Amino acid sequence: MAVAFTFPGQGSQAVGMGKDLADAFPEARSVFAEVDAALGEKLSKLIWEGPEETLTLTANAQPALMAVSLAAMRALEARGFSLKHKVAYVAGHSLGEYSALAAAGFVSVGDAARLLRTRGNAMQAAVPAGEGAMAAIIGLEQADVEAACAEAAQGAGKGSVCQVANDNGGGQLVISGAKAAVELAAKLCTEKGAKRALMLQVSAPFHSALMAPAADIMREALAGVAKQAPVVPVVSNVTVTPTSDPDEIARRLVQQVTGRVRWRETVEWFGGNGVASLYEVGAGKVLSGLARRINRDIATGAIGTAAEVEATLAALG
Repeated sequence: MAVAFTFPGQGSQAVGMGKDLADAFPEARSVFAEVDAALGEKLSKLIWEGPEETLTLTANAQPALMAVSLAAMRALEARGFSLKHKVAYVAGHSLGEYSALAAAGFVSVGDAARLLRTRGNAMQAAVPAGEGAMAAIIGLEQADVEAACAEAAQGAGKGSVCQVANDNGGGQLVISGAKAAVELAAKLCTEKGAKRALMLQVSAPFHSALMAPAADIMREALAGVAKQAPVVPVVSNVTVTPTSDPDEIARRLVQQVTGRVRWRETVEWFGGNGVASLYEVGAGKVLSGLARRINRDIATGAIGTAAEVEATLAALG
């Protein structure tokens, strides 16, 4: 049975992440040095020492999480692990898709860091502070959430945006858009029977149509970097299908900025295509928790510490 590697998205960051890897493995240390050089700053110091509120800023969290994921991958590969021969597919949650692609050789670590810094800045700048919002809706059918979003978009005024941004599985959907519309949709979801409708502490309405200016910036940024076919297929957030075509991958990454992160469907796709084990590469265990709620038949593992690198090598060879 096949193995897939998944790569975490924003929200998994924590001060000190990856320090254990850097201390244990020179190859992991070199990844942080590459990212520092690519960005022209000591992001590694921020990752390991904080402050947390600065690390959490979108433009920092995105390349930081990628750096930790790639540090874990380099530590594995330096000890003889072959992604190409041991892993059938890779996928990542939102920014994690860039980590997955860098791990599979689509872009260099330095280019991935620069792309994610550009992406973070562009997403932040797309909507003035305070005008956008996101909310987590727990325990309501997707069709009901989508109906609430459509009603709220109309009710909040002409041109208001409100849409499902993340389908995380386990009954958790995230909606995104104009602040008034999202607040109204959250209220409507509660009235429709949602267990919880929680406004999220985020800096912008990610994965909504309001991110269109950021999508334009990423189209240009992706056109300007060297790209190669990944050594294993990546299962895209927006299509939930695998591809190794560099041009198609770039198109999907542009679509991803405004499109839905279809994570529940991604895990279901893995289960339907022979994947028996999902390993989460990098910081935290958010994706492992989601996977267990979506498909309990798929085993989960983590590769974010030196001990987990060694355990993975023992398990997968």
